[in-house]
Amino acid sequence: MRPLLVLLHRWLGLFMAVFLFISGLTGALISWDHELDAWLNPALYEAEWQSEAYDALESARHFEAANPDLMVTWLPLSLEENEALNLFVAARSEEFDEKLDYNQLALHPQTHEVQAKRMWGEISLDRENLLPFLYKLHYSMHLPDIGGIEAGILFMGIVGIVWFLDCFIALAISFPSKRNWRKSFRFRWSKGKHKLNFDLHRSGGVWLWLLLLVLAFTSISMNLEHQVVRPLVNAVSPLSADPFETNPFQPYSKPDLVRADILKLAEQEALRQGIDQPPGGIFYARDFNLYGVGYFEPGNSHGDGGLGNPWLYFSGKTGELAGKVIPGEGSFGDIFLQAQFPLHSGRIIGVPGRILLSFLGLAVAALSVTGIVIWARKRRSVLLRKSSKSQVVLSETSASDVLG
Repeated sequence: MRPLLVLLHRWLGLFMAVFLFISGLTGALISWDHELDAWLNPALYEAEWQSEAYDALESARHFEAANPDLMVTWLPLSLEENEALNLFVAARSEEFDEKLDYNQLALHPQTHEVQAKRMWGEISLDRENLLPFLYKLHYSMHLPDIGGIEAGILFMGIVGIVWFLDCFIALAISFPSKRNWRKSFRFRWSKGKHKLNFDLHRSGGVWLWLLLLVLAFTSISMNLEHQVVRPLVNAVSPLSADPFETNPFQPYSKPDLVRADILKLAEQEALRQGIDQPPGGIFYARDFNLYGVGYFEPGNSHGDGGLGNPWLYFSGKTGELAGKVIPGEGSFGDIFLQAQFPLHSGRIIGVPGRILLSFLGLAVAALSVTGIVIWARKRRSVLLRKSSKSQVVLSETSASDVLG
């Protein structure tokens, strides 16, 4: 059985190695995506303005009036001091969608001046596009969509499944003997580079096994939530309705209610739900005619600490409550799903978790490299043995020809 498991681990590892190496390195960086992006692109994040109150809704209305072919799809409702108003936008029609060359921009909160804009996720290593490029590379490898299917997200979800299964295979072959189990935890620092490389791969994986397993499973949850994880979890613990599943796909839909209407409804619903955080942002999912209102303090849109931020979802047509995510509330399955992004990003324990995830990202990259080195060394040994045998056979054949 063990030889089969070793063979499986070898080939599954080779299949994953490049993708996990890239995802590991990019994951180590995007744990700090906002901070790094702001450092690289201050015009997108910084604006000098007075402390007087500003109206985010008015800023969005001003932009849409000046750009009637566009709609604001993400609008922060509160800002930190000297922070620019960072918006996401989308085209109102398929015709204009093909001409759109940006989807994110920064406005001055009081003058409404456009300070910077870019196409988030564009394949580019330019300063303004670097962090979004790395972020999207992390979860999709920038593979193009195929027939309306997000092929990159689907593929990396499959890589996550293979990684999750291989975690158990790797653990099984890491302990070849019950008597010598302690060897699977040690690092032979002074026994030569080949033995150290082997220990870094095997023992490093053993020490980090549980964390790597969580990272592998949550990567499946991030990429294949609707295809795999929700159906499995729902079979064990019934889940609350997902507004993106219960609302039909309506390309380029137009809301009957404006943001101000939705925020009034959200204010009333937040009181009923016992949400005590302020409304921090509102988005409009154009292709589902769906609004979402998130509740968080300025600067905490990712939801550092705990299970994330509360969200309320409303129909853009009727204003009816279409769904909600209240951290810590719902069925066991609901809470389990709420934990997936905070666990994957490390944000469940705030800044220490993000530091840990950066370390884990580097560890995943290192395990990929050490695994390839082990395989390459063994492959070279096999080829040398075959070459030696061939030379022996040739020598014997030559000798027999001479004697014959």
